[in-house]
Amino acid sequence: MQHTISSLGELLDNAGTTWRVFDMGRRIQKIDKQTFSQIENNQIPYPFPLQQHAFLAIQFWNSHETETPYIWFLKMPLDEQSKLVQASRNHFASMVLEALGNQLTGNDEAQSQLDNNPYVFTPNANKLAAFNAIIKKELKQSASAYYEHVELYFSGKLGFNEWQQLGLQGIADFAMRLTDTNQDNLIKALDQLPQPVVNSLAATLEHSAISVALTEALFVQFENAVKQQNSENIINYLRMMSNTSATGILERAVEKLVTTPTLLNLDIVLTLTGRCWHVLENHVVALMDYLASEHDQDVFAGIFADLVAIPSLRPHMLAMIRMQNRSEALSRAIGKLFQQ
Repeated sequence: MQHTISSLGELLDNAGTTWRVFDMGRRIQKIDKQTFSQIENNQIPYPFPLQQHAFLAIQFWNSHETETPYIWFLKMPLDEQSKLVQASRNHFASMVLEALGNQLTGNDEAQSQLDNNPYVFTPNANKLAAFNAIIKKELKQSASAYYEHVELYFSGKLGFNEWQQLGLQGIADFAMRLTDTNQDNLIKALDQLPQPVVNSLAATLEHSAISVALTEALFVQFENAVKQQNSENIINYLRMMSNTSATGILERAVEKLVTTPTLLNLDIVLTLTGRCWHVLENHVVALMDYLASEHDQDVFAGIFADLVAIPSLRPHMLAMIRMQNRSEALSRAIGKLFQQ
C-alpha cells in the first residue's frame, strides 16, 4: 500500500475493510459511498455542516477477522464554502498510516493511539445511544438488554408513571425499532407520557425515519404544546418529527411557528435551524427578521453563519441579502454583518 493516499475511502478500501460513513452533526444519517467520495474530492460541499465542521462516524471492520466494527468519530474542518479542508483530512490519514500501516483492524492497542488527535470527538450520550441502536439494527444484531423493558413500558402494561428504570439505550433501541406493534403502542401512549420520557424520546426519535401515521400523531401533540405555549414540548415534538418522510406535516409545524413570532424564543429557533433546516427554504427571511428584531447582533450573525453554510439554504440566504423590500431591523442587521 502506498504511503500517499487520495482519500479516507481509498485508505479503508486498500486495507480490505467493509466500511460505512454517517453524519453525526445535525442528525445521525448515512452518507453513501459515492457522496462521500464526492465530498472527499471537493466535488460537492459537505451537505450537513455544523460549526464549520463535518462531524463524521466512520464504521469499519474486516469480515475475515471479526464482525465487531471499529468506529472513528471525526470532526473535520470545512472551508467557507463548506468543502472539506483536504490538508486536515490528509493529516489524519497520515496519522492512521503511521499508527496502523495498512492493517486497520485487529490491533486495538494501535487503534488507541488515534484517540488523542485534533480530529477526534466524543458524541454526547443521546447521540451515542442512538448511534449504537442504529448500528445494531444495520448489522442485524440484537438490541441492548434495556430494550425489552422499554418495549413493555410503551405497551402500557407497567403503568406510564413507572419510568424511572428506563434506560436511555433502551429508549434509543425502541426509537429505531418501530415495528407496527411498537409504533401503535407509542401512538396510543403519547398523551400519557411523563415529561422525562418525552425528553428522552425526543433526543433519540429525531434520528429515526418515522412514518406518516406517527408524524400525524406527533403533530397533534405539537399543536397541544403550541396552544399551551409549552416551549419545552414545542421543541420536543419538533425534534421527534424532524426526520419524518411526511415533510408536508413538518412544514406546517415550522410555518405555524415562524408566522407567529410570539411563540418563538431562541431555543425554538435553534431547534428549527439545527433539526428542521431541510424545510426552511421558504422561511429564512421570517426567521432572520425575528432574530434581527428580538435578539442582539451576535445571535443574528451566528445563526446567519450557520444557515449560509448549508448548501441547500445558501442561495436563499444570499437572496435575502439582495432583497429590496425587507424590514428596517433586518436591513440593519444584514448591514452590520459586512461591517465586522
